[in-house]
Amino acid sequence: MKMKNSSLISKKDLMKVFWRSFTMEWAWNYERQSNLGYSFAMTPALNKIYKGSKEKLTSAYKRHLEFYNVTPWLSTFPLGISVAMEEQAALDENFDTDAINNIKIALMGPLSGLGDSFFWGTLRVIATGIGTSLALQGNLLGPLLFLLIFNIPAVLARYYGLFIGYNIGAGFIEKVQKTGLMDKLSFGASVLGLGVVGSMVATMVTLKMPLTIGAGKGAPTVQSIFDGIVPGILPLLFTLFIFWLDKKGLKAHWILLLIAAIGIFGAYTGLLK
Repeated sequence: MKMKNSSLISKKDLMKVFWRSFTMEWAWNYERQSNLGYSFAMTPALNKIYKGSKEKLTSAYKRHLEFYNVTPWLSTFPLGISVAMEEQAALDENFDTDAINNIKIALMGPLSGLGDSFFWGTLRVIATGIGTSLALQGNLLGPLLFLLIFNIPAVLARYYGLFIGYNIGAGFIEKVQKTGLMDKLSFGASVLGLGVVGSMVATMVTLKMPLTIGAGKGAPTVQSIFDGIVPGILPLLFTLFIFWLDKKGLKAHWILLLIAAIGIFGAYTGLLK
């Protein structure tokens, strides 16, 4: 696939990123999810872009070790954009590197929603249905067709997504740099990213307090009182508490143990449900 003319990144470098992108789920973790796989995939490009500048290379490594998660088959699209933006950052001393992670976060939700719906919710179901029907008849084509029907579109999406992301990212960045829109783009992406993180808190963090205040069937619960003030405020406050502990430097494993202890204590005493 064609790519823009560049003095820093070649197609060979992008192919290294492509092959490494298959490891995206191998080092998935509960603290920062796909960050290790993302950083590992970016490493060949970063080493080429920041060759000779240890300080900038270290900063780039740290950027891509931040929290990130996306459907693995569409992960190459933000990878391509990240490579293009890192390349621009190396060529332009005034480039705002915060925009790199802001764009990544802004793409995380939409890409994951699209990828999960198509690959996990649709393509895999179709492949399983065809493969299973043949396998139940004793046909060896069953498992083979399952693998082909699912993996051929998935690998093609991964391959073309990388180059499309790189070409779109590079061309788009060049245009916004000339028009002075990068600051506005970065701000908009950060706002969208915060919105994505906020929605994750509301949907993924659950905290319920069934204790009632007063007597009788109509006595309000602590949960209903807090939800009457701001719906979902208890999960938000708990998330902010965990964030505060993290900012204080408390290690992730101690935070996880604390969360487990709070859950066990709450369930035993009836304070939490």
